[in-house]
Amino acid sequence: MTTSIPFYRLLSVEARKLFDTRSGKIMTVILIVLTLMSITARSVIDGPQLGTLIGTAGIGFSTLLPVIGILTVTGEWSHRTALTTFALEPRRLRVLAAKCLPPLITAMAASLFAMLVAVPVTAAVASAQDVPAGWEITPLALLGWTATNVLVVAMGLSVGMLLLNAPAAIVICLATPMLWSVVARLGATGAALTEWLDLGSAATPLMVGDMTGGDAARLAASMIFWIVIPMTLGVMRVLRKEVN
Repeated sequence: MTTSIPFYRLLSVEARKLFDTRSGKIMTVILIVLTLMSITARSVIDGPQLGTLIGTAGIGFSTLLPVIGILTVTGEWSHRTALTTFALEPRRLRVLAAKCLPPLITAMAASLFAMLVAVPVTAAVASAQDVPAGWEITPLALLGWTATNVLVVAMGLSVGMLLLNAPAAIVICLATPMLWSVVARLGATGAALTEWLDLGSAATPLMVGDMTGGDAARLAASMIFWIVIPMTLGVMRVLRKEVN
């Protein structure tokens, strides 16, 4: 009689895959270094404002975190290890769930790391420049900013799951903000489409901790468009895809 693989073991294996690979290690180092450098540089230039410094880290996060999610769900297919993985655990849905959780947790950990860096940097720069530190930031804004980073990773996971091709998914995720900025200038229709379908624009009220009912509706629509639909189609594709 065989016993099923515990989910925590699948989760542990997928978490190791995320950070043990060469690309995973490089992305982690770049994420840490970029966070430290961007926060420090911004504090020297614009002064010790905690909210501004934390938001600065989000610029790098919006680029790197989706890539981490994409590489997580496409790695099995690019390295042709899916056959081994699904042979050891034939229930593909459990494997996919174990793959998606580590990048989402990483987004929360990266957000916490940025906050832990920004606080002492704010205090140190305020002391060095002999100016008052700006600590004004609400817990709701911190939660919203963290949630936005998680949504960015979820978008990367969804697009990667749908395409199962890392370069194509990365190009789409990185080019999308630029494309939406163009669409927003195409009159009233383009502006409306951007408000409802651009995840970055729709998540802005969440990031600053000031959402209304209309903001929530627009965020929900963009999440359905960029996360729910691609993830659903991607999961269906993986469950039915022939592995060789």
